[in-house]
Amino acid sequence: MTANSGSRGFAQDVYDAVIVGGGHNGLVAAAYLARAGRSVLVLERLGRTGGAAVSTRPFTGVDARLSRYSYLVSLLPEKIVRDLGLRFRVRRRTVSSYTPYERGGRPGGLLVGGGEARTRESFAGLTGSDREYEAWRAFYETTGRLARKVFPTLTEPLPTRAELRARIDDEAAWRMLFEEPLGRAVEERFADDLVRGVVLTDALIGTFADADDPSLVQNRCFLYHVIGGGTGDWDVPVGGMGALTDALAEAARAGGAEIATGHEALRIHTDGTAPAEVAFRTAAGEGSVVGRIVLVNASPRALAELLGEDPGTGSPAPEGSQLKVNMLLSRLPRLRDTSVDPREAFGGTFHIAEGYEQLRRAHAEAAGGELPSVPPSEIYCHSLADPSILGPDLAAQGYQTLTLFGLHTPARLFEKDNRQAREVLLTATLAQLDAHLAEPLTDCLAFDGDGRPCIEAKTPQDLERELRLPGGHIFHRDLSWPYGDREAGRWGVETPHRNVLLCGAGAVRGGGVSGIPGHNAAMAVLGR
Repeated sequence: MTANSGSRGFAQDVYDAVIVGGGHNGLVAAAYLARAGRSVLVLERLGRTGGAAVSTRPFTGVDARLSRYSYLVSLLPEKIVRDLGLRFRVRRRTVSSYTPYERGGRPGGLLVGGGEARTRESFAGLTGSDREYEAWRAFYETTGRLARKVFPTLTEPLPTRAELRARIDDEAAWRMLFEEPLGRAVEERFADDLVRGVVLTDALIGTFADADDPSLVQNRCFLYHVIGGGTGDWDVPVGGMGALTDALAEAARAGGAEIATGHEALRIHTDGTAPAEVAFRTAAGEGSVVGRIVLVNASPRALAELLGEDPGTGSPAPEGSQLKVNMLLSRLPRLRDTSVDPREAFGGTFHIAEGYEQLRRAHAEAAGGELPSVPPSEIYCHSLADPSILGPDLAAQGYQTLTLFGLHTPARLFEKDNRQAREVLLTATLAQLDAHLAEPLTDCLAFDGDGRPCIEAKTPQDLERELRLPGGHIFHRDLSWPYGDREAGRWGVETPHRNVLLCGAGAVRGGGVSGIPGHNAAMAVLGR
């Protein structure tokens, strides 16, 4: 396409909807609008669709398709899967979590899963009584009731704060999650440091905050992690995360949407009333296309830049806070705790150095500009629940994947020397895992076709460079409450420009692999 070539190469001159960004939210919006009979064009900068929700073979010469960035599904409503007829499945993990510990010189582990009796027994083995288990059960019964009331609202018109509060109809739960720092509830309900830490971790995924942060950003993160699907379960996508975005792209095309990869949006020109013009760049030059409405599946800061506005007005720059590590093992490592099978321990979420005080210390060190000396992280093994991501030979030989997500690693810690800080942090993080293993993890790593260990690590800087996540923030910005005043718009995707909508993770009720902002933006276009 040559410079100033207009829409040549596309099916038409003017589209009902032009969608900037072919990540999963943009594809959800495209599929809904196309199925409703609207003409739709998706412009995607990269050479493939999917954004952060993709499956790739990161290790040379190795037939293993890993969910390289996003990797678990909780917030995707079954309504979207059903409405769009997606050929996509998830598998429930039989174990929720395993947290190794050493007390009195003896290794052990807190196993949550495998049935109520086994979980109760594991709590008693850690604490010496049933008290913590009963507190655990009561706490998550409360969050479960709240989840069943809140989750359905995410694909409905945006409620006000008062409307959502009335719908929840539980003042104690409302105060605990919406008004007081989460640390207060954790400390009031639980006595054991390890149990407190396991509860708190859901408030810190990609979110740099202390348990007592007065902004309640940790509460917002926790809320989204416990309401998914109305259950809070985090499921494994069969075929990897790319199976979802491939199914969405197929649904969009089947409805008549056009998807143009290798098209980087540069500017959006709009007066708010007439159709908007989207200027873009390809390998062959620049061009433009017109849409009666433009949906932007990018961060709010990127949207501001596309519109020629100040991206920093009214809000601090987003800052991601995670270390993402992908690994392929020739076998799972043996544990010091011999009471549990490694296949169970790694089948759920394997918590490392995530005691309550350890999390506090790591946050304090990072806030002071230092890498955590005892970095907290959590691991899970996709291939245990879904071996289809491995080639037949690897599966037959017992190979397994491991995905590690590190906490309290804000982008500021990598600004001076990203490569060196990444290596130092990775070494320290794996050392914390090794403390609970009967053999070094490095002895279990597979090797790629060039003889290198199958391990890769991504810092916030790496994610910003590769995916243009602002500050490497996996949610595009801090998560919002799932309510808003009327100025936020009917669906929480509206902008000051009538014919420009935000359909990415930074929209109200965005974040995670959910498709919710894409669904809500499509509903706003369709006037529902």
